Amino acid sequence: MATTRGGKVTGGDGSTAKPHVLAVDDSSVDRAVITSLLRSSKYRVTAVDSAKRALELLGLEPNVNMVFTDYSMPGMTGYELLKTIKESSNLRQIPVVIMSSENVPTRINRCLEEGAEDFLLKPVRPSDVARLCKRVLH
Repeated sequence: MATTRGGKVTGGDGSTAKPHVLAVDDSSVDRAVITSLLRSSKYRVTAVDSAKRALELLGLEPNVNMVFTDYSMPGMTGYELLKTIKESSNLRQIPVVIMSSENVPTRINRCLEEGAEDFLLKPVRPSDVARLCKRVLH
């Protein structure tokens, strides 16, 4: 099982493992874009189409190193997912990045105040992913 030590992700034998990133977006196109960007940056990616599925997966596989989630999704928003993760003693240490195609300063500030690692505007660029992952996962 991979664990995080001092920001580095290590395998059970001490070797460096690929960080595991959970991508959450109800849009199949946006999910494919963020998955592709993360994989090209050498991360292991699990992609799901809803916040509900993300929480189910986090319950089964707690060794996720970062979550990228869309803000606007039916059922449960990315903001609600962020709040649920940050309120959980088992999950609160996982950095959460919110993505949105809408540039709404009050929404961005609310997410950051609630504990989001960052707020990215879509379309997400490779430089956004590289900068974030370098800061958070290395």
